[in-house]
Amino acid sequence: MSKLAMFGGTRTVTAQDADPALIGWPVVTDAERASALRVFDSGQFTSNNTDGEVQLLEREWADYVGAAHCAAVSNGTAAIALALAAGGIEPGAEVLVPALTFVASAIGPVQQSLRPVFVDIDPVTFCMDPAAAEAAITPRTRAIVVVHLHGLPADMTAFRALADRYGLLLVEDAAQSHAATYRGARTGSLGDIATFSLNVVKNLPTCGEGGLVTTDSAGLHRQVELRRQFGEQLQGAKERDYRSRVLAGNEKLSAVQAAFARAQLARLDEYHAARTRNVEAFLDRIRHLPGIVVPHTPADRTHAWHILRLRFDPAAMGHAGVAPGAMRSILRRALRAEGIPVQPYQVLPLPGQPAFRELGHRAEDFPVTCEVIEDSLTLQRWHLNPASGPVLQRIADGFEKVWGHLDVLGTAAAGIDHRPAWHAAEKAGV
Repeated sequence: MSKLAMFGGTRTVTAQDADPALIGWPVVTDAERASALRVFDSGQFTSNNTDGEVQLLEREWADYVGAAHCAAVSNGTAAIALALAAGGIEPGAEVLVPALTFVASAIGPVQQSLRPVFVDIDPVTFCMDPAAAEAAITPRTRAIVVVHLHGLPADMTAFRALADRYGLLLVEDAAQSHAATYRGARTGSLGDIATFSLNVVKNLPTCGEGGLVTTDSAGLHRQVELRRQFGEQLQGAKERDYRSRVLAGNEKLSAVQAAFARAQLARLDEYHAARTRNVEAFLDRIRHLPGIVVPHTPADRTHAWHILRLRFDPAAMGHAGVAPGAMRSILRRALRAEGIPVQPYQVLPLPGQPAFRELGHRAEDFPVTCEVIEDSLTLQRWHLNPASGPVLQRIADGFEKVWGHLDVLGTAAAGIDHRPAWHAAEKAGV
């Protein structure tokens, strides 16, 4: 049995394995370089132009998603805020947001003077639990922000029925789910309005920040367009009239960012197919190791594989008395020593973040989210590159090596005095 790297053995995943050509993201080719030069040569740098790179990206993304309309904006957080603003929701109203997601899913509502109400998640999909969402609805609820977390679409049939039953705006936060499908339809076409991020780490990236808002509603689309540039109506206009029809800020996407994203979009399906093959081959290697719970994709949807979350069951590893958080902690040390870049994704439930605790939220009120955070680690970014298949196989080698030492690792974990991160944060008053 090979000695673990954390005890002085040889690392499984080496610097050569982690060559940027295999794990770098985004993949920048001559197409991206040409896209930037195309903008420079055109002299059309903003979305003020009526038929520039921004408008072309909007049409191409609407066609790809299967939505009638698309508006390009400055980032994914702005996309959420603008989608809610387009719905005309009154200040102080409540918006349902999952307890496990990136903070932007809740900041978008806050920026519109709306109150996020957190909802626990499903333990298998990691997306918002429809039953928990219904239990959280009050007379003040006006919208549901459903996050397709890690790239797996949420149960949109259930959420569509819920939104219709209570008269709520259904918003898809699809920032992590480019190219994923639910019952044959792409994310971004499943709610009343949907938002995407084009951040450089996303499956469809730009060279920095960007966002997209899709909808079939001409009315919602017009409201988003009005609010992304000072309330001005630019579509169809030959020049700006500088008339602010609503109070709004500046959330435009630059033409360089749009052109870069268009070059990436041309390869999105190719990269998505390669990523799916690579990830599934990796998961097939590790799913039989005792105590690992790999991501599950229901038969009615496909996964974008933006983030890979692995849960760990100490009892199935032969260490029933070890706290899940302690086992996760020791496994993280062992795996990272082998060169495997596992890490937590969200160290706190969103309601446990200090900013939200000040508003009266408590992490402990969301037990499923707490359990998932405590017993899981994620693999991020390395697998996005379509050439990452060999690296993922080396990572699988590392998992197998670490699992060959579960006895000693479990014993070490039993000696860890582990407290969940949100308990430590509350004790420290931060």
